[in-house]
Amino acid sequence: MNSAIQFLAVSFPEIDPILIELGPFAIRWYALAYITGLILGWRLMLHFAKSDKSPLTPEHIDDFLVWATLGVILGGRLGYVLFYKPDYYITDPLEIVKIWEGGMSFHGGFLGVVIAAILFSRKRSIPPLALADMLATVAPVGLFFGRIANFINGELFGRVTDVSWAMVFPNGGPLPRHPSQLYEALLEGAVLFVLVMILRQTKFGQKPGLLTGTFLVGYAASRGFVELFRQPDAHLGFLLGGATMGQLLSIPMVLIGLYFILRPAASR
Repeated sequence: MNSAIQFLAVSFPEIDPILIELGPFAIRWYALAYITGLILGWRLMLHFAKSDKSPLTPEHIDDFLVWATLGVILGGRLGYVLFYKPDYYITDPLEIVKIWEGGMSFHGGFLGVVIAAILFSRKRSIPPLALADMLATVAPVGLFFGRIANFINGELFGRVTDVSWAMVFPNGGPLPRHPSQLYEALLEGAVLFVLVMILRQTKFGQKPGLLTGTFLVGYAASRGFVELFRQPDAHLGFLLGGATMGQLLSIPMVLIGLYFILRPAASR
């Protein structure tokens, strides 16, 4: 039976995680995905600042890029350390700085950017929801490239399955699995980006916080759904009620997102 399932599996396109290597210097697809997401997000925000009736200026966007980068990297890494492997990093804290080896948490990176956005808004006297709605529009771009990088790395793969598009991942054992990274790239990235962009063009989408709430609920719903096909982290397994860590961390996002969507338009 297992042999038949393996026969039907799609070949995993084994791509070297390192794009360029010159002596001790190496450029990895993982790092390139983060860089690409940040640059494209920055360019889109510049476009919105120039074309929309926004309190944010192109100068604000340029300055915030540094804040966002620090929020993503520091928050993503610390989130991974605290949410997924606290015991491991307590015993070997020097491993925390090895970001190039992978190990980033979206929820941690999200919190990092939220903190950066709040501090930046206060410092520059910018309406925080104006910045939040703009970030919500471009965040799926970064998610898309990040999940593609996860796929290239052969990490965060799905559960064993017999669907015709299943793949045998190098680090996932001999049985074919769901390419859950691609599911996430599609839902959290492409679909969510299109949804938020469409809403942005409507009168309904002009309500402060609406796009932020849509992103929060959309991401949490997408992540929660894909977690049904994604292999739980081996050191965590299934948690409360059979839920995964990704699902549990997404619950507060749904609640906060619904608040921003349903709150009165005149509320500040």
